[in-house]
Amino acid sequence: MLPPGQNGNATLVEILANQAFGAMPAHSGDQLGKYASLVSGYTGLTEDQINAFFNDASFGVPAGQVESTVSPRSDVTIVRDRATGVPHITGTTRAGTMFGAGYAGAQDRLWVMDLMRHVGRGELTSFAGGAQGNRELEQSVWRNSPYTEADLEAQVDRLREQGERGRLLYDDVRAYVDGINAYIDRCMARRDCPGEYVLTGHLDAITNQGGPKHFTMTDLIAIAGVIGGLFGGGGGAEMRSALVRVAARAKYGATLGDQVWAAFRAQNDPETVLTLHDGQSFPFGNASGATGVVLPDAGTAAPVDITENETGSATSATTAAAGALDGVVVDSAQPGMSNAVVISAAESATGHPIAVFGPQTGYFAPQLLMLQELSGPGIRSRGVAFAGLNLYVLLGRGTDYAWSATSSLQDITDTYAVELCAPGGGTPTLDSGHYLYRGVCTPMETLRKTNSWKPTTADSTPAGSYDLVMKRTKYGLVTWRGMVNGKPTAFTALRSTYRHEADSAIGFQMFNDPAEMGGAAAFTNSASKISFAFNWFYVNADEAAYFMSGANPVRSAVSDPSLPMVADAAHEWAGFDPDANTATYAPASSHPQSVNQDYYVSWNNKQAKDYGAADGNFSFGAVHRGDLLDDPVRAALAGPGKLDRAGTLKIVAEAGVVDLRGKEVLPELLRVIGSAPVTDTALASAVSKLSAWASAGAKRVETAPGSRTYAHADAIRILDAWWPLLVRAQFRPGLGEGLYQSLVDALQINESPSGRQQGDVSSLPTSANEAQPHKGSAFQYGWWGYVDKDLRAVLGDPVAGPLPRRFCGDGTVAGCRTVLLESLSAALAEPAATTYPADDVCAAGDQWCSDAIRHAPLGGIRQALIGWQNRPTYQQVVSFPARRGDDLANLAGRAAGATATASSTQNFLYPAARAIDGDPGTRWSSASGDDQYLQVDLGSVKSVARAILRWEAAYGSAYAIRASADGSSWTTVYSTTTGNGGVDNVSFAPVQARYVRMQGVKRATSYGYSLYEFELYAH
Repeated sequence: MLPPGQNGNATLVEILANQAFGAMPAHSGDQLGKYASLVSGYTGLTEDQINAFFNDASFGVPAGQVESTVSPRSDVTIVRDRATGVPHITGTTRAGTMFGAGYAGAQDRLWVMDLMRHVGRGELTSFAGGAQGNRELEQSVWRNSPYTEADLEAQVDRLREQGERGRLLYDDVRAYVDGINAYIDRCMARRDCPGEYVLTGHLDAITNQGGPKHFTMTDLIAIAGVIGGLFGGGGGAEMRSALVRVAARAKYGATLGDQVWAAFRAQNDPETVLTLHDGQSFPFGNASGATGVVLPDAGTAAPVDITENETGSATSATTAAAGALDGVVVDSAQPGMSNAVVISAAESATGHPIAVFGPQTGYFAPQLLMLQELSGPGIRSRGVAFAGLNLYVLLGRGTDYAWSATSSLQDITDTYAVELCAPGGGTPTLDSGHYLYRGVCTPMETLRKTNSWKPTTADSTPAGSYDLVMKRTKYGLVTWRGMVNGKPTAFTALRSTYRHEADSAIGFQMFNDPAEMGGAAAFTNSASKISFAFNWFYVNADEAAYFMSGANPVRSAVSDPSLPMVADAAHEWAGFDPDANTATYAPASSHPQSVNQDYYVSWNNKQAKDYGAADGNFSFGAVHRGDLLDDPVRAALAGPGKLDRAGTLKIVAEAGVVDLRGKEVLPELLRVIGSAPVTDTALASAVSKLSAWASAGAKRVETAPGSRTYAHADAIRILDAWWPLLVRAQFRPGLGEGLYQSLVDALQINESPSGRQQGDVSSLPTSANEAQPHKGSAFQYGWWGYVDKDLRAVLGDPVAGPLPRRFCGDGTVAGCRTVLLESLSAALAEPAATTYPADDVCAAGDQWCSDAIRHAPLGGIRQALIGWQNRPTYQQVVSFPARRGDDLANLAGRAAGATATASSTQNFLYPAARAIDGDPGTRWSSASGDDQYLQVDLGSVKSVARAILRWEAAYGSAYAIRASADGSSWTTVYSTTTGNGGVDNVSFAPVQARYVRMQGVKRATSYGYSLYEFELYAH
């Protein structure tokens, strides 16, 4: 499932029709309603209802469901299905398959591809306009991955040096780019290129002059740098951590200050949720023997300004126009988010692993992702890929396996302190462009990009221009400058994947090759080839597995990856080559990994015991949104409990509507307040409402589907307004202004569904993504763990890894209660219009609308708002009943010697035998009545584990599958009371049976029961 729809290209006429009349191009919004409806439909979900909320992910397109077929060249065919318009690409050669992927990708996402390549090159404003959002995005990309054209070409050339797989990748990329360019030629010839080219002034609608330019192989490197920064980065925020330590020392002195820093840093909080929960230890980040830690002098450090020579509108920080990807910026220290729940075969109701997983990549129209199927030599996959990188499926399924990922926040970036110098022995300043490298005063390399823009129909921002400027050293990119012991110093970020943006593609290439994904060990090997920092999950019919990828450089024993370190040979990565940015990397065996743990959960939480959180990541605390998955899964599997696909999906769906603060922290807040009677009427009413909401599960759900009003709306509004006020009241007095602000700089106070109610915020250049309105994803970063630990300490509850002191009030329950009630009173006085301010789609005070998900338009087509849910943008619900090589013959087929009988037939035209004849046009139909059955005799006792029921319009709303070895003693192996017709694919624990019966319980119509086919399988 990937909303809003597959089709992301619209002509100028279609865009104008959409904006004037709301008309939608085909397949541009046909998955939105199904995706949105899970919020109200998950509570009573059964196995047979899953297809009401998800699309079929089978390979191929049945003949009757084909919408279109094209062959852009002789060795590839692209078939699109009628239901969703997804391209199913089949090549007779590998080059043809890649060409088809490029062609189909451009058919669906050409404009987005073009946006992304310009983003990756730091040229978004020149291409799409000078809006504030465009400037912020390209500046964040230039901070993370600035490249010259020679840098990009070198990365392409390096592919052929990486063995057979690398050479294959090079050829794949070349054929893929040829496919994109073939579509560009076609749309220009037919004058139906995306209308956004006209609206942004790149194409003349009258003369057909201009238009999209051909892609190059280096464009894919630029796009990969953006995607890697958004979702696969980690580390590099040592300066934020260092400033907390500096402030803590200023407040408490060196010894106690370092303890305070460590407590809030939560590098190895014993109370945090873990993906690997069986006690496995994967030590990382222990700096007990570290030397060379560098802390800036207090008040001297600042991020570098990367813009120069501003003219026109570039001199203004804000603009009226929205950006092309408004609110999105790249911050490799806080990459994007995703979630996964995987149930092992041992804990599955069917004996086969279950996975409900997917990436949270934001909500756009069209999406950054696109759906596709690829079939060709050495490739067989179906799933999603980012626009401009869809030569492979990045997340999806293969022949008999599926895989997905979450961002791991692994530390693959370090910060070095390089001493500045002046050529000829002069006195350096903070602006010096030279630094000491192994004792030699060395010039920094300047990476410069000049951008200019003028107003267009799409972006009215007045004309302007500026230069993007980054300084590059042997130790990485200069990101901060400050004084260290009175000496001017530059702080650089050295990322292991910098200059290696394409290297991870080899792992994705292997994911798409069934020969490289035959089992958990093969999956681990393939995942280990990915340099970007991800948590990977895998299932087949028997195994469930996890592996954390990332090019984790081997640090020296005296290095501390949590803080800036001296730039010298003793603290360099092992085997470090600064010219190629290569090093010796930690072996795959040292990465957190597991096979067949009882279950796995991940919502960007800590991976394993002793695997320390990356430098600037203060979020792995006692309360984490991963708890919303881990707690209910653990409870469901307690004792003899098992989970099926529907039960697993319900857990994930419910976690997506729960307010983490209300679920995990509000009970402690209410305990403190409830320690004495609340005599103020307004406060007592507020406490009563909050208590009722907490008791109901702290969900943010509508009173009824479509009501656009939350149940417990008052309680939700109260907590939204209260949270930033109570955090400030609880911590700022005890921490002091300096330390408090430095912690806010390191970890934002709040990440609410609306992106509002931010409270005290950081002034540092950090990701605005965590405060983006209408973005869906929420509760990753916030002070919930701090508040929870402090309140439990005040209450006298056990706290593992406590904060160094009690901060709430005077540390007593009574004193804390006073602080909480005062901040609650202030929250009650806050107008709803302040809590939920107006924007271009919502009126002030509209709570539901403020939370609602908006598919931010990347082009000219607008989508309707949908209700809030904290859920993957693309989500799979999978369980494989068989592996390649298993016997998948239909046991109930005539060829297998099966026969069929029934309790009744409607007439002689619809006998029982018609339900097992393999003809989709014939059927069995019973007489009218609820208590009817169809029975299959397999001829001998066989293992049966799955049934497929292909219903005619007269289906069973309630029925059971029963099995018997002798025809007299029956066992119910499956039952439902919520049947909805169509095709039911039902798995159950294997049973030995000769006779299998569909026993009707309740008809859905006034007719009897009617089945086109009743199929039975051993797997």
